[in-house]
Amino acid sequence: MRSHLILGITLSACALSACVNLAPDYTRPALPVPAQFAWGTDSPTHLQDPSLFFKDASLQALMALALQNNRDLRVAALSIDAAQAQLGVRQADLLPTFNVGVNGLRQTTLAGTTTSNYTTGLSVAAYELDLFQRLRNLSEVARGQLLASEQARQTVHISLLASVATTYLAWQSDAAQLDLTDKTLKTREESVKLLQMRFDRGASSLLDLRSAQSLLESARITRAQLQRQKQLDENALILLVGQPLPVALRNPTSPDFRQAAIADLPVGLSSEVLLRRPDVAQAEFLLQASNANIGAARAAFFPKISLTGSLGLASNDLMRLFKSGPTAWSFTPQILEPLFDAGRNESNLKLARVNREIAQAQYEKAIQSAFKEVSDALTARATLMEQWSAQKSLTQIEMDRVKLAQLRFQQGSISYLDALDAERAGFAAQQALIQIETQYTQNMVTLYRALGGGWAPAS
Repeated sequence: MRSHLILGITLSACALSACVNLAPDYTRPALPVPAQFAWGTDSPTHLQDPSLFFKDASLQALMALALQNNRDLRVAALSIDAAQAQLGVRQADLLPTFNVGVNGLRQTTLAGTTTSNYTTGLSVAAYELDLFQRLRNLSEVARGQLLASEQARQTVHISLLASVATTYLAWQSDAAQLDLTDKTLKTREESVKLLQMRFDRGASSLLDLRSAQSLLESARITRAQLQRQKQLDENALILLVGQPLPVALRNPTSPDFRQAAIADLPVGLSSEVLLRRPDVAQAEFLLQASNANIGAARAAFFPKISLTGSLGLASNDLMRLFKSGPTAWSFTPQILEPLFDAGRNESNLKLARVNREIAQAQYEKAIQSAFKEVSDALTARATLMEQWSAQKSLTQIEMDRVKLAQLRFQQGSISYLDALDAERAGFAAQQALIQIETQYTQNMVTLYRALGGGWAPAS
């Protein structure tokens, strides 16, 4: 009967532990940005599989290696484990802890009499009745921190893939520029040999020869610069993937920027898409956690009720304890009412409120920063395509001019300096075209990161 009494009291305490929640009601703050982006009436759907976004097979292989080996991602994953453990600790506080044990006491009185007392059984030590949901709100704080950690890991995940893609595209661009320079260098070497022969026969001036030689050395300088930059980008890629590059991936091909083309953004893209970004979600979870922390701080002003009890067997003879020991029980409730704490509770509540205001400001700042990143990327995307189209036309014109200039020089209609000027302009136009194509593909990667992992048209 007594065991039923203690069990009933314990269960009643658990039921009473969700009576009053002193945390403010959470309401998501209004977006501190315009309702729509200027560029881009449907909301996009995020792509969970990067292979749907990045179509290059070599890039996909490098991304897989990076996800497997990158240390930043490992740290983020371990942070989630730590947050999960913390949440487990807080959730355990909501339930009583039962212990089983055997206690013994032997003492001698002043009269020389020795007495013994042995007990064994179950006990509940200082279980707090969560009448004002202090413990539950602390559990919600831990839950918010766990969810924020998971979003932080997703941010690292997306940033890692974007960094691999950006570096890989730069590496490809280096290879394309180097290939173009090698071809130009070979052409200029042939030109120098031809002019040297003409100069030796007196058919060309020293000025023409020196101009050709100058152009040749400029190409060699450019080639050395590109070789250095290509190696630097390769080193950066090795750091990101966490291991030496596989042999099959050590020779990047010339980039085709059209491979990075993805689904067009809908016109009038809603700014609510920013709420899907993991860093914005992380900031909101931390805001929710700070909101719950106010409830825990408020609960400190109210009485704290804890229960301690035990149920078991008692005997003055250890050998008889488990055979014929009588039932023994104890029940000790405790109520602690805050009387004087030198303003500690008031300061903790003020701190919790201030931290919530800070968390809200950080949440709003995260949205504003995200809005700017997306807006900048959309603006660049809209103009880069136009720039690429014009540069492509210019490159074609300049290459036609090179052919015409060489033909007219061979016919003796123009000087070699005019032919060199056309060749220099053609080389510069080809370099600029590769650079713009690289900028366009890297802008796609920027959009992938800014929109929290890509997009697809709504079905």
